[in-house]
Amino acid sequence: MAEKYHQYLIIGSGAGGATLARELAIRGQSVLIIEQGRQEQKVGTYNDATRYYDAPNRFTNAPRKSKEGVVLWRSFMAGGSTVVSCGNGVRCLEDEFNVLGVDLSAEFAEAENEMSIAPIPEELLSDGSKKIRWAAKELGYNMELMPKFLKATSCRKCGQCVFGCVECAKWTALDYLKEAIDKGAKILYETKVEKIKIQNGRANGVISARSSGGEEEFMAEKVIVAAGALTTPVILQKSGIDKAGSGLFVDLFVNTYGVTDGVNQANEPAMALVTHEFYKSKGFILSPFINCSKRVRFVELGMRGMAMPTNRLLGIMTKTRDDSSGQVYRDGTISKPVTDADWVRLKAGSAIAREILIKAGASSKSIAVSIPQGAHPGGTAAIGKVVNTDLKTEIDGLYVCDASVLPVSPGLPPILTIVALAKRLAKNLM
Repeated sequence: MAEKYHQYLIIGSGAGGATLARELAIRGQSVLIIEQGRQEQKVGTYNDATRYYDAPNRFTNAPRKSKEGVVLWRSFMAGGSTVVSCGNGVRCLEDEFNVLGVDLSAEFAEAENEMSIAPIPEELLSDGSKKIRWAAKELGYNMELMPKFLKATSCRKCGQCVFGCVECAKWTALDYLKEAIDKGAKILYETKVEKIKIQNGRANGVISARSSGGEEEFMAEKVIVAAGALTTPVILQKSGIDKAGSGLFVDLFVNTYGVTDGVNQANEPAMALVTHEFYKSKGFILSPFINCSKRVRFVELGMRGMAMPTNRLLGIMTKTRDDSSGQVYRDGTISKPVTDADWVRLKAGSAIAREILIKAGASSKSIAVSIPQGAHPGGTAAIGKVVNTDLKTEIDGLYVCDASVLPVSPGLPPILTIVALAKRLAKNLM
């Protein structure tokens, strides 16, 4: 049984929560982490993923969608979405934070060193991605090696990064979580925080419910919500912060697929290459990517996606800086439309992806573009709206530290930036 009082109570064990717990614990602080999911003992396959991905209908295992039909990928587990990430370690929104007076340069450098971020080694590239890079170059585009938090010698090139890594070849928040626990932090799994306890205008704990039943209260000097941008605003709204929940972005993306005579990119870490040349001018990046699972491709494209032969499949993801047009409501329902401007970005990126895939050998008749999806929700407790630049809410003792605080869509993998923000917050809290 966890003690009822701690100096710091952290809700969520993903990139923000685990980093913060580690930084505080190594400084000798008393920390309790409350995690809605559990510590998974087996990952790496589609069947495993059905346990921890958010799928409201467990009969079909269909992923959650917004009211407008956008697929929303998220997981509930120790380590959060870092466990099922593609392992991309890029700085994002650095300029935007500098404008706000938030200098993350020291924290970025610290995290990059700890996470061993470096461009993916050439030897891990599949023949398919090599062909895509060649085709892109022939067409005047530049595909670069993606920076990764990846132990190259441990990677077996299974292509199943989004289901979790069997070989523990990539850094995840579990690495920081273990350090935090080794330094004395406590963690409760399968416990859902309902709302923050507030007394005399100050947060002093949480009310939570265990999966085994029963409601409990835990007290703390300071509370940090790091439950993810789709859950954090629900907790905040139930705690009286009505401004939370608006401004949702999800880094909208589509996958463009093409069938070849034999080459594929199934055997490599996902998103091994990237081009940023359209990022500033048109608001999107392109990265080689396929979902190796036929069942996931069914979600994206129906029977056509399921019928595509993985051993002859190439694909390119178009990831965009989408409009902050969504809303997370108090009951947990989600609105996230694809705006006209979002469609312009998605269609521009998928058109270039199509051009590259055909040049790489894909049949023009086989080209198919997935439905819109999102895997990087954020903005629902943004700096300047719900928190200040120190990530503090209007309630004394209550902070937010996850992608909720990002002021705009990065259109880039945000894990490294969230880790840097958590490191900065830890320093400010001490």
